Amino acid sequence: MSGVRERKETSSGTLKSGTILFIMIIGAFLATLNQTIMSVATPELMKDFSITAATAQWLTTGYLLVNGVLIPITAYLMQRFTTRQLFLTSMLTFFVGTIVSALATGFPVLLTGRMIQAAGAGIIMPLLMNVILTLFPPEKRGGAMGMVGLAIIFAPAIGPTLAGYVLENYKWETMFYGMIPLAIIVIALGYIYLRNVSETVKSKIDILSVVLSTIGFGALLYGFSSAGSKGWSSAEVILPIVGGVVALVLFTLRQLMSSNPLLDLRAFKYNMFTLTTIINIAVTMVMYADMMLLPLYLQGARGYTAIESGLLMLPGALIMGFMMPVAGKLFDRFGAKWLAVVGLAITIVTTLGFINLTDSTSFTYLVLMSTGRRIGMALFMMPIQTAGLNQLPQRLNAHGTAISNTIRQVAGAVGTALLVTIMTNRAATHAKDWITSGAAQGWTKEQLATHAQIEGINDAYLVIIAIGIVGLLLSFFIKRVAQAEEPESKNALKKASVQEA
Repeated sequence: MSGVRERKETSSGTLKSGTILFIMIIGAFLATLNQTIMSVATPELMKDFSITAATAQWLTTGYLLVNGVLIPITAYLMQRFTTRQLFLTSMLTFFVGTIVSALATGFPVLLTGRMIQAAGAGIIMPLLMNVILTLFPPEKRGGAMGMVGLAIIFAPAIGPTLAGYVLENYKWETMFYGMIPLAIIVIALGYIYLRNVSETVKSKIDILSVVLSTIGFGALLYGFSSAGSKGWSSAEVILPIVGGVVALVLFTLRQLMSSNPLLDLRAFKYNMFTLTTIINIAVTMVMYADMMLLPLYLQGARGYTAIESGLLMLPGALIMGFMMPVAGKLFDRFGAKWLAVVGLAITIVTTLGFINLTDSTSFTYLVLMSTGRRIGMALFMMPIQTAGLNQLPQRLNAHGTAISNTIRQVAGAVGTALLVTIMTNRAATHAKDWITSGAAQGWTKEQLATHAQIEGINDAYLVIIAIGIVGLLLSFFIKRVAQAEEPESKNALKKASVQEA
């Protein structure tokens, strides 16, 4: 590896890990909250800017695209710059994007502000996870990851409800104005208290890898994100996915041949990291069922408002958030295997409660089933991810966190596209069958569409159960392994000797 290593800015004796973690968790909370609040505002923005739903959706899609493109580059950024430099830069970028969004007078300006926000927010979560891997030994990381889970689950839990309240009483700009003082506080705390917690390496960035990564992940995310609305046969879906796959194949080959890769894919040679990454793909898709299908059912088929939809999911999300630190402590003591098995079993059983939804399913029933799903997810989400990262040697921490977060972004996009496609296709099939058999006789078009959509959602939940079962079966192979120790290359040893001399 080319470059000169710098010393840590603080010694372990003076490093206040609790303060550093607290400040970074607040930053992660703001970034995560920002991902969820705009979905509720879509109808009002469509009216204010005279735009279609497809155009308004870019406020969310564009945000995810920037995140997905930027995350693979964070491994290099985390090695090249200090923790303090990177965190302050990301929060300042987020702050600028928030101001641009608040002052937006047209949709293009608002979209620009959102994408600037995403550029800052995309760095924060991988950076926070890397800091935890650096500050805490493997046997104590579960508790720290649990606290991170509290922040990143609590934010989306209150996001839709908070946004719904703001939109009923104030203009949509208020959501951004409210974030400005919070971002200023986080930036001030970071400037005063943050220190670097890992070694930095001054190395050159591989521009070709950045280009291939940007095209690959960007095109792939765009293609899958568009599939739900445009259909899998659309050229706007097929071409980006094919182009993205080709670019990612070239990116992968370059990383494996490079002595200083942008994203070190050699992390996959560690079996537990690979296994938990595969499981994470499944559980991310399982998680998206509650986040995407349930609001579609509540607001699209049942006519509930955005606030009512948010309130229904709030109890489970809050319980999930508060359970995650407990799950982290249990992980430190018992490992991830049985937490994952029990958690996925609970999630699968409670998801069975969503395969027979009707147009009269009670609100209380939905609250109980949704809360049950969230309790199960609290047990396995962070433990599975932490178990894989714990196996990686110290030098691969930044790359492991970047890979993990990138995989989750792609899995989220693929899962959403898959579920929407299944729901749409099955709804059309049910409607056609009812019309052919005469079962829809006497129904209005609206009634037919509502019943078909509900049945399509039921079928999508069945697929979610199947994906969950795959994750459950794989969880039985999780083992508690020690952190790997890799001997440094001859070149690295030689450089270390020169530095010591």
